Amino acid sequence: MTAGRKVLYEEVADRIGGMIDSGTYRPGDRIPSIRELSGQMRVSANTVMEAYALLENRGMIEARPQSGFYVRSTILEPEDRPAKREEGEGVAPSPVILDEVSLQVMRNVSNISLVPLGGSIPNSDLLPALKLSRMIASESRRQPLQSISYAPAKGIKRLRAQIAKRSISSGCPLSPDEIVITSGCIEAMTLALQAICRPGDTVAIGSPVYYTFLNFIQWLGLKVLEIPSTPKEGMSLEVLTYAIRQTPISACICIGNFNNPLGSLMPDEKKRELVRLLSRHDIPLIEDDVYGELSFGAVRPTALKSYDEKGMVLHCSSFSKTVAPGYRVGWIAPGRYYQKIKQLKTLFNIATATPTQMAVAEFLANGGYDHHLRTIRRVYARQVTQLRDSVGRYFPAGTRVSRPEGGFVLWVELPDRFDALKLYEMALAEGIGIAPGRIFTLGEKYGNCFRLNAAFWSEEIERAVKTLGGMAGGCFE
Repeated sequence: MTAGRKVLYEEVADRIGGMIDSGTYRPGDRIPSIRELSGQMRVSANTVMEAYALLENRGMIEARPQSGFYVRSTILEPEDRPAKREEGEGVAPSPVILDEVSLQVMRNVSNISLVPLGGSIPNSDLLPALKLSRMIASESRRQPLQSISYAPAKGIKRLRAQIAKRSISSGCPLSPDEIVITSGCIEAMTLALQAICRPGDTVAIGSPVYYTFLNFIQWLGLKVLEIPSTPKEGMSLEVLTYAIRQTPISACICIGNFNNPLGSLMPDEKKRELVRLLSRHDIPLIEDDVYGELSFGAVRPTALKSYDEKGMVLHCSSFSKTVAPGYRVGWIAPGRYYQKIKQLKTLFNIATATPTQMAVAEFLANGGYDHHLRTIRRVYARQVTQLRDSVGRYFPAGTRVSRPEGGFVLWVELPDRFDALKLYEMALAEGIGIAPGRIFTLGEKYGNCFRLNAAFWSEEIERAVKTLGGMAGGCFE
């Protein structure tokens, strides 16, 4: 071979690399598979594999499990610097007082006149509406008396059995008698806090905090202890350990899988360590796992409940993000608090609506739930990439965007001098909804941050992101 002459796989890599540089392939685009490119360029599959390995080393493409090769985004990600113990020294419990912006964002979730980038709601076009409507009708005809009667407080057995069967995939096999059906995940978590806490007690929770949590914590008269979290691994256990030594904590709330708003996925070893830490101090852990089924990978991540050896983890979830938010069907596996939860459920709600329980149970048993999940996971994975790329394309230099491995929310950090609350107000005037960072804390943090919803994607959404990016340039503090 002549000195300096490129070998074949380098020529292939340069050809694809040139197409990326020229914009033929844009960040997030799927490039030809190994087999496709082998046929197109009349080279061997091994040559293409070597070329793609070279492009991966150059940072131009990335492989995604069971999906193929994609042009890698050059967007900055939020820093994932672990919080040090001394950063927790100023952490103290705070009473919850929600401001008008938080309440306005919650009201606007159902405002169809806004471009839906603000709420953490699923895309209704991806949900099995027609199939569920047929099932609720057929189940009501098949069991008319049951459909109009109160269900048991713990929920109908068939639904609990279906949930129990699926619990194996999250690493915590449950029996139907360990589960109580609730009217959504928020009711499950509210019941959990009522079973554990008394007014004035302190609840530790990862920060930034999903603002709906702050809403029901305020209603219960509890205090919040914010524990700093990172976009990749979630809550700082070092700061939590320090806080436990300094402050009486009655309960801890954690979203271990695809946290809202950060999108973080806590590693398994850290999940195990968190459960053990709280268990040693007899602090119950309330787990919100509503996004657990929306992993972009081949395997569903484990639940925190899977590491529970003392019945101290109250596992809460629902079908609101995956099947039907309007049905309000959720559940809780409360461990040692089972009897207390069932009593509270009877006292405040009697039971979750019977027809919706029947329809969801039928859908899980015979409606193709796993096929449905595979479809929406693929769509959300693609749309998260599209939204990230659009933010990178249209927003000011130095903007950072989270890179979640599941779910459908993105956390955006503008450079420090920018004011996301001002951007929120300007966006609202243009008919665009976003969730400003300041509603995810009781303090003065996250003023340059906001959350976006990637469940929807269209040309209108991209235009809205471009508009937001243009407005962001004028949002200085």
